[in-house]
Parts: sequence; C-alpha cells; structure tokens
Amino acid sequence: MSFLASGGRRLLLRDISRHRPPHQGYTYTACFRRYKAHFLLDGIEDEASESAADSPVSLAKSLASLAEESTAAAQGQRKPLSRMERKRLAELRIKKRVKAQYLDGRFYDLMGKVVASADTLGDAYDIVRLNSNVDLASARDDGVCFTTLAEQLRSGEFDIAANAFSVTATKKRGGERLVLPRLNLKVIQEAVRVVLEVVYRPQFSKISHGCRSGRGHHSALRFISSEIGVPDWCFTVPLYKEVDSNVVSKLISQIQEKIVDDQLVAFMQDMFDAEVINLVFGGFPKGHGVPQEGVLAPILMNIYLDSFDHEVFRICLKHEGLSSGATNATENHQGSSLRLWFRSQLKERDVNSDDQTEGRPNIRLHTCRYMDEIFVAVVGSRAVAENIKSEIVDYLSKSLYLKVDDRLHIMPVKKNSRGLQFAGTVVKVATKESAALKAVHKLKEKVRLFASQKQEIWDTMNIRLGKKWLAYGLRRVKESEIKSLGLSTPLLDHISQFRKEGMKTDHWFKTLLKVWMKDINAKNEANEEVLLSKYIAEPALPQELRDAFNNFQKQADHYITSETTVTEALLSSLKNEESIYTCADGAVIKINAPLRYIQKCLNRYGLTNLEGFPRHVSALVLQDDELIISWFAGIIQRWVRWFSEVDNFEELQLMLVECVRKSCIRTLSAKYRMYEKLTEKRFELDDYGIPMVEDFEAMMAQLEPSSFVSTDEALMYGISSSGLCVLTLSRVVPARKFNCFVMGCQSSSPSMYVIHVKEKQRFPGWRTGFSASIHGSLNGRRIGLCTQHVKDLYLGQISLQSVDFGVLIR
Repeated sequence: MSFLASGGRRLLLRDISRHRPPHQGYTYTACFRRYKAHFLLDGIEDEASESAADSPVSLAKSLASLAEESTAAAQGQRKPLSRMERKRLAELRIKKRVKAQYLDGRFYDLMGKVVASADTLGDAYDIVRLNSNVDLASARDDGVCFTTLAEQLRSGEFDIAANAFSVTATKKRGGERLVLPRLNLKVIQEAVRVVLEVVYRPQFSKISHGCRSGRGHHSALRFISSEIGVPDWCFTVPLYKEVDSNVVSKLISQIQEKIVDDQLVAFMQDMFDAEVINLVFGGFPKGHGVPQEGVLAPILMNIYLDSFDHEVFRICLKHEGLSSGATNATENHQGSSLRLWFRSQLKERDVNSDDQTEGRPNIRLHTCRYMDEIFVAVVGSRAVAENIKSEIVDYLSKSLYLKVDDRLHIMPVKKNSRGLQFAGTVVKVATKESAALKAVHKLKEKVRLFASQKQEIWDTMNIRLGKKWLAYGLRRVKESEIKSLGLSTPLLDHISQFRKEGMKTDHWFKTLLKVWMKDINAKNEANEEVLLSKYIAEPALPQELRDAFNNFQKQADHYITSETTVTEALLSSLKNEESIYTCADGAVIKINAPLRYIQKCLNRYGLTNLEGFPRHVSALVLQDDELIISWFAGIIQRWVRWFSEVDNFEELQLMLVECVRKSCIRTLSAKYRMYEKLTEKRFELDDYGIPMVEDFEAMMAQLEPSSFVSTDEALMYGISSSGLCVLTLSRVVPARKFNCFVMGCQSSSPSMYVIHVKEKQRFPGWRTGFSASIHGSLNGRRIGLCTQHVKDLYLGQISLQSVDFGVLIR
C-alpha cells in the first residue's frame, strides 16, 4: 500500500504512455480502473491507520462504509417520492404485517397484532396526512400518541363516543344528524381500511368497479363502451337502504368468513352502533369526497356487494349455458366444453328456460357495478331480460336485505334515445357514421356556418343603419330646426299635433316613437334592434340587394334541409334492413357528459345568469387572486379528469372557455373594477390551467399524469372525484387563534370560511364539477383553513373528509 501511495500515479502515467496493446491484457480504461481502485484502497487504509490510536477499524468495515456512502449519494440524486408513492409504501408496510397473520385461508388476530400496533397506527397517520396533502417532514400533531392509542385498543378501553362528534342540521333541512370522527378515530379507521383492503382485494370480482386500484370510474365506462357491444335490453338497478341490524349482521358474517378476530368484529360493531360508519345504499353518490361517507364506507360496500357479484356469474352461467344456441352447439360438439360440463353438473333446471330462449341463437348477460350503481345489459328476448331482472331483484331483496326502487324498467336499446344514467354519465346507443356520411355532415355544417355568418353581418349592418336613423330623427325634430323652416306642411302639421304646450324636445321625440311603435304593433317583436332593422333599415335598402340576400339564404336553407332529409332517409333504411334482434353494424355505445345539467349547476353556483351568459361570482370577490383563479381552475381540472374520455368532450371544451374562463375574468374585473381585456392581459390564466379553445389540446398534451390527482381510486378514496364546494370569507383575522382545521396540518389559519351547500342530488347523482351532495348540517358551518389547503380544496387535491369539523365544538 505504501508503494501505491508513493508511486501509483507515476505508474499509471507510465503505463498509459507506453500504449500497451489490448492483446497484452491491458486497455486504457481497464488500466485506469485498476489504479483508481488502488487509490481508493490506499485512502481507506491511510484513514484506518490514522484512527487506529482511537479505535481499530478493519478494512472490511471501511469498504462497507464506502458502499453506504455511495448508496447515500445515489439516493440523494434520485427523484423524490410522490404523494401516491409514499401512500403505497405505507400501505405495503401494513400489508406485510397482515400477511404474517394468514394461515389456512383465513386471517387471525388482526386487531391485536396489526391494527393495535404503534407502527401500523403511525403508517395510518402518515396516510391521513398524505390525504390532507401535508408534508411528512413537517411537525406532527403532539396530541397523537401511537403507543397509548395501541394500548387502549388492545385493552378495549378506547372510547369511540369520546373520539367523535355530531352535528345536526336545522329544522328546515329535516334535522339530520351526522357523526364524524376526530383525529384519533380517523387514524384507527384508516388502519382498519387498509387491513380490509389487503384481505378482500384479491377476491373481488372483475365486474366490480369503484374505489379499487385499476378499476375506477374510467374502467367502468370503458368496459361498457368497448367490451359489451350493443345489447338488446339494458337497465340499471336503483338501490336505496340505510344500514340496519340485518345489513350489519350480514356484513359481519361476511367479514368473519375471512377474518377470525372477535376483537375487530366487536370494534366494528361499536362503530356501527355509534353511527361513525355512514354506510347508505343509494342515499348519496359514493366517491365524491363529501364527509358523510367516511373512509370505511367504500370498502365495506364492496365487501357487502361482493356476494352479489358472484351471484351474477351464477345467473350468467345459467342463462348462457342453458340457451338453445348453447344446446345446439354442444350437441354438434362445436360449443364450449365448459358449458357442456356446466350443463351436466346443473341439477335444478328451469323447464321454461328452453321455451323462453327458443328462436334466439345466443344469450349474453353483461353486468357492471360501480359501487352501489348496477348496470345490466342483456342480448336476447324480452322474456329472458325480465327473467334476469327478477332474479337480480330477488337476490338483492331477500339475501342482501336491500330495497330496489319500483321505477326499475327494462329499456330497449334501439328505441331509448334518452339513454341511461350510470356513474354520473349518460349511456346511449348511436349510429356510427361512415366516412362519406361524415363528409356530408361536415359540408352541411360549413354551409350552415357560412350562412349564419352572413346573416349576422346583415343584421349588424341593418341595426347600425337603424341607430343612425334614430339619431338623425332626434336632430331633425329639434324646435329650432322646425321653427326655422317657416313652412306649414302636412307632415309637420301632423307631427306638431303630438306636442303639448311646454313639452321638451326629447319628451316630444319619445312620444312620437311610442305612436310609431303602436302603429307597427312592436310588442310582437323580440327587441328594439329587430324593430330598427326590420322596419327602418331594410325597407330603405335597394330592392335588388334585398332580393339577392334573401335568395342566398333561401338556397342555403334548402340545401341544409334536403341533405338532412336524405341522411335521415338513409339511416332509416339501414335500420329497417337490420334483423329484429341484432343492431346494425354501425351502432355503438356512446358515453356522454350531462351538459344540460352542468349548465344548470353553473347557474346555481353563480357562474352564469338565467340566460346562460357568464357573470362574476360574488362569493369569491373578497378572496386572494390566486385562490379565485384556483377555484375556476379546479372546475376545469375536474372536468378534464372525469370527462376526458366521453364522446361529447368537444362540446364541454366550449363550455370551459365560454363560461368558466369568462366568469373568472369577470370576477377578477369586478374585484379590481377593471376592463376585461386589461384583466386578461394582467392575469395569465393559461399558466393556471384555464386555456382558450385553440390552446386546450396543447395544454392536454403537455400535462403529465402527476399534474392531476392520481386516478387510483383505491389510494385516493373520494379525493380524485371530489366535487368543488363554495367557501365565502367569514373573517380575515379570527377572534381566536386556530391551526388549520385539516387533519395533520399544524399551520396557522389566517382566515375563517363558511361552507355553503348549494344542492343535494338524489341517487344516482350527476358529475358536474361541483359537490353532488353535502350533508345539510354542514351548511353555514365555519372552518379555519390555511391558504395552501384552501387552494388544495379548490383544485381537488384534498376533500372535505380531511377537515376536522369538531375544532370549534371543543
């Protein structure tokens, strides 16, 4: 080593200068690496010899420390973990503890060994903070002691009632009562949720969607639009049921089939008794992040309805395996061997099933369940569809104790132009246009647009001429001009009789206009601009010009009408040629966003007036500029995240610009009393994700998946699909100093806000960008939030589930 220390560098330079050929076993790179390794070993040995007087360090330990330093340096260059990656790591740590309790197909003692563990509660607390978008490196809440909390859970001394609070709505809203958990109970619920997810996630059916990894809102709609095809009959199953003793007993028995833990079962029963778990079937739209749901509601609903998913498979095998088409195929040895085996194993066969399926070669049943919304599609006769519907309703009512709405009707797919409501969208069948048909429609739309533009220019010029005539008439009837004429004409005498003694010129002119409007019956016209255009400007134009313009508009209308008639006749002929049970080859399933209901919500939240024109939102004027822009950007981000795959997304883009963007500009203009053009130049809204129509596609292409909240509904649990709510500023400086009400946040709250409940949709609810349903007891409730979490709530990074509403009650 001393040799290397003294002359290593000289040897390296000497070997390089000799230019040894590769066949001698040396290359320049290998030579350099060799002597570089010697230098590293030399430095390690020198360091070890210098510290030998204090404590002897072996060469192996020095090499190990070198490896650790290189690993730490490599980790320092890595990209920091995202919010979702940190949640996955926390859930993986809990998953390992749950897997350790698995034996012979069941899980044992999960409450004592997993949930009531300080490490598990710490990981659950990290998940709560990540749900609240709080940095894990920030200060923790000193009021949470995981060791004490774990001991209370193991000994059964944890008081659920003391760690929850209730709020009650006013009498006007029915006096509804809502029980919400405090931070300690929230952490325990999060730990129980992860444990149940680990146990039951592998056994969930493929038809189950909602609050699952890889099977969320988009996967459900994608399954309906691309994998089902075009069925003959379809219907949705509307459920409504509040949790009662029968439902709780059934749910507990299902949990006990996989988990052997009396302490966990008793704890969950206590939470049901304390009404901390808010499980309602069909009561509110699930997955919208409103606080009445709770973190346990989605997983418990999937567990409870999992038996229904397996029952659907049994019904599917029964009808598909016993159909006449399957019978003929198996007899000719051309069908599936699995169906043949199933038919041989089935003992109780319905005698009437063959009669009902005669004349129909194949029967297919497709089912998709998004939480407690059930979509059923049937290929077959109406009798088969009625049979399937009755079996589904009987199982839900008799086995699962759920009530099914009487409005359940089977819809023929071809004749149902309105479509079905499912998962907040409209599912309907449309004819797939061919290339030639698209070209015809495109040319027709171009002609219609060109004609409308010419009509708009014609009306604008006529209105301009009418206004000039109005100003000219006012000048001509001035008293000075009439007296200077010194003439008595029939026209002047007729005008003068309407002027009374002492009447001023303007009053006289208004009187003349009223007489003129009465003569032409102006009440039948739309507005004053139509009067000036129709009765003043157009009659004064040359007759040749008027005839030419009217002839152009007549020819354009004739072309549009004729093309529409021919297209409709072509489509009707195609429909008549198709068979009675199969749809045409051009028929496809379309998924549309509810544009008409979205327009109503825009008016309800103050973005548009009654006529549909954008206006400023008065509730946001007193807030900071960044928060105002974030409120509007949150609408756009939600629409992009929810409706990016719907078929009418282009129409939604126009609403984004025409309503949301203009309303944002007018809100900022009302705040600063500034012209809209100056406001648009001052605030670069494109940088905040509020683009114009021409820039919208470019913005979509530049956005990364991390720009929006992850669509993994198993990790987000209502955050990814949470709706926007309205917060108004209550106080800028609170009378008492509070921390932010968001769980896990230790920042101070500079302002107090008031929640406003705008709507409470009936089940099933639409997706509109705004909260579909918030409990009435939260209307008018004050909460304190830091600026960052107000922005996160507006942008959809957190939901109201992260807010501790019991701070002011303490």
